[in-house]
Amino acid sequence: MKIGFNAPVTLILTFCALAASALNVMSEGETQRHFFSVYGPLALEDPFSLLRLIAYPLGHASWAHFTGNFSIILLVSPLVERTYGSVRLAVMILVTTLVTGIVHAVFFPSALMGASGIAFMMILLGSLANSRRGSIPLTFVLVCLFYLGNELMAIFRDDNISQLAHLLGACCGSLFGFMGQHHGRGEAHRSAAQHSGKGRGSAS
Repeated sequence: MKIGFNAPVTLILTFCALAASALNVMSEGETQRHFFSVYGPLALEDPFSLLRLIAYPLGHASWAHFTGNFSIILLVSPLVERTYGSVRLAVMILVTTLVTGIVHAVFFPSALMGASGIAFMMILLGSLANSRRGSIPLTFVLVCLFYLGNELMAIFRDDNISQLAHLLGACCGSLFGFMGQHHGRGEAHRSAAQHSGKGRGSAS
């Protein structure tokens, strides 16, 4: 029995974040501050500012912060990646990262790090993964009530957690999910057919 590289975008994101956490420990926080967190003001002429705008989801404040985010991502993202495809998922992660990073850097002085916005995007995408076009699944409604309701109640709490990143990630996930309902189902059916064909042609 061999280990399969079943969700390449999900696994690459996880390993990159793990490497960033290791670098942060070895550098005593220097790489986190210079490369893996985003903060304002944004300087478009500064390549490091642009790098931080893309790389901040890889940085995490602690091991608990890392495992909290990636436990969700590793549970939900393989289903999402199979439904929507690796390329589309990579684009959705990038867009969510940019939207959340730009909004935070423009309106908040503190540094933002971590993949929680991506995790919330995955949660909402996952709740819409098998929905029919033009319908709103009850699971999606319940996820919004439980997860987003909790974030809205905690938005004014001083806990060093960016509820805005969670809400923006959830909004991006909802938008992507409703936009890609029909296309996502087609991708899933094609992927299932391909896997079925491969299974019939092989023996062990």
